[in-house]
Amino acid sequence: MILAGHDSGSHQDSKLCRRPFDLHFVWQVFSMTNQTSETWNAGGPYEQYVGRWSRIVAREFLAWLGVAAGQRWGDVGCGTGALVENILAVSEPKWVFAIDKSGGFLTEAQGRVRDARVRFEVADATVMPWATASCDATVSGLVLNFVPNALVVAREMVRVTRPGGKVAAYVWDYSGGMQMMRHFWDAAIAMNPDDAKLDQAERFPLCQPEPLTALFREVGLNSVAVRAIQIPTVFRDFDDYWLPFLGKQGAAPTYLASLDDERRDRIREALRARLAVSADGSISLMARAWAVQGTV
Repeated sequence: MILAGHDSGSHQDSKLCRRPFDLHFVWQVFSMTNQTSETWNAGGPYEQYVGRWSRIVAREFLAWLGVAAGQRWGDVGCGTGALVENILAVSEPKWVFAIDKSGGFLTEAQGRVRDARVRFEVADATVMPWATASCDATVSGLVLNFVPNALVVAREMVRVTRPGGKVAAYVWDYSGGMQMMRHFWDAAIAMNPDDAKLDQAERFPLCQPEPLTALFREVGLNSVAVRAIQIPTVFRDFDDYWLPFLGKQGAAPTYLASLDDERRDRIREALRARLAVSADGSISLMARAWAVQGTV
């Protein structure tokens, strides 16, 4: 479900927003903490980890954007194709250009999406292979916090979008709204306090309403708006929750793979003890993403 419109200035969840807001401070923290090496090359494990939940968010995100049919789309950091699939299903595009740096992710996306209107390409989001003003809508799902410089990517998104077109993105709320990851990091840090600096809530101050709003205003977008998109994430059982963390794709799985067996087992059992299990064995959590849009 899409929650009500949000006043980003009132948000107090993140540690960043407890100090007077300073966009340049965000970029300083972001550049210092976004250097952890992570693995992003296998589409199947990523799909089980968060791709399946991103697809649900993507539907709500596109409904909020309300882009008319017959438009030209750019998908920046398309991953395994969650957003592309939904653009095709609900937005009736003229065409979709989609880029990602991971050839493994693109292979997964091309296997899922077979539509002549879509062109996938391996490319860097900081130097997009699209002409200026070639898109009517340029979007990105779960990417802006992972690029080395979100400001550069946002400027590129604006460059490739025509005047009057839309630029939009969504990211997970790592500070507490993305519960499957929040539970993991809370358990991991309780076991290994020195690893708190690797927590995605600490590493990605961008993933809150106020920094996202500031980013889009910094690149000159108009009518900037931010909204929360909250969805249920229901796992069949504990294994359905835990096994995707063993896939080595993304921040938490990459971190888990760096640990020895004994510490991995301790985190697993701590999670098993803390997660509420329904009578049928399922585990019901929630995931919140922050979505931002603006007009060129």
